[in-house]
Amino acid sequence: MARVNRKPLASVVSLKENGFDVLFLSHAHSILMGDFPEALEEICNALKAIQLPITEIIGSGGGETKFTQRLRHALTTQGWGKHVFEIGKTIDGVPRESTSHEVDHVKRYGDVGVLAMEIEWNNKDPFYDRDLENFKRLHAEGAISVGIIITRGATLQEGLHPAVMKFAKERAIDSMEKLTANGVMPTPKQRANIMRRVERGTAPLPFDQAWTDNFVSNKYGQATTHWKKLLHRVERGVGNPCPLLLIGLPASIIVFDDAPVEQQTEDDVQEADISSK
Repeated sequence: MARVNRKPLASVVSLKENGFDVLFLSHAHSILMGDFPEALEEICNALKAIQLPITEIIGSGGGETKFTQRLRHALTTQGWGKHVFEIGKTIDGVPRESTSHEVDHVKRYGDVGVLAMEIEWNNKDPFYDRDLENFKRLHAEGAISVGIIITRGATLQEGLHPAVMKFAKERAIDSMEKLTANGVMPTPKQRANIMRRVERGTAPLPFDQAWTDNFVSNKYGQATTHWKKLLHRVERGVGNPCPLLLIGLPASIIVFDDAPVEQQTEDDVQEADISSK
């Protein structure tokens, strides 16, 4: 029987001290500390090294962000690659049922076991249901020992609005022309919503505030993947009884610089318009 180390690893303590949300569920703490301490070190070291430039929060919405790509690369270089689990059942040698489950980051640790991880930076929140149910099925079949989800933490979700507002003020974005010059092109519907709040007769808003409100609610709204939405799922028992490690990224990873915002493409604008409906 593996000896369980109940003393928290310094790397996990360091994550919490730096504002990361960390939650172990269904004996995941004992399993990871006892059998997979190396995995925890790898994950924590990758997370402690990441930064999120404000320009990437503001920039292109199409596909994966550069931030997500960097995090994925940091994990992939340590052996956390994409994997498709194929589960088949037979009766008297005759195949009867087959299912597959793709997970973005999976790593096998010798004969000890397999860990599965998903990163949900900014998806629609039903993706949590998919991830948690996948982990539950894979754990029930003996394919994985623990499921891990990395997502926007509570302080990051709450800090997005003030961070975007700071960006707008530092760049003196006080008009649609200044916004466009900084690489941000709201959809026609978003433009109308912004200008309606700027030009209304009662309590009009400054342009930077009207844009910030509209931008954050459209791109990082309550219906996207963030800590509170993930907690709602696990509190309802979604994914139970699979052992889970949930990690929320903190506001402290945001950094401000003078870099240009990546110019949005027509596809980005169309995608934003669809998501705002």
